[in-house]
Amino acid sequence: MTSKTIEIIVATDGRTSVQTLGFTGPSCRVASKFIEEALGERIAENRMADFYQAQAVDQQQQQQA
Repeated sequence: MTSKTIEIIVATDGRTSVQTLGFTGPSCRVASKFIEEALGERIAENRMADFYQAQAVDQQQQQQA
């Protein structure tokens, strides 16, 4: 089982970024939502390969059914 981690990075100029590790699909958004809300407005979002991995598996399972 892969461990799930949420990293919060604060730059010297005060900018923050949140990175989720070990999550697949949109579960990363659910896990980090409270942190993002506390930090304020989101300026950008970069999706990692794991975000799309779960969606591809779900689509394959639906096609087989």
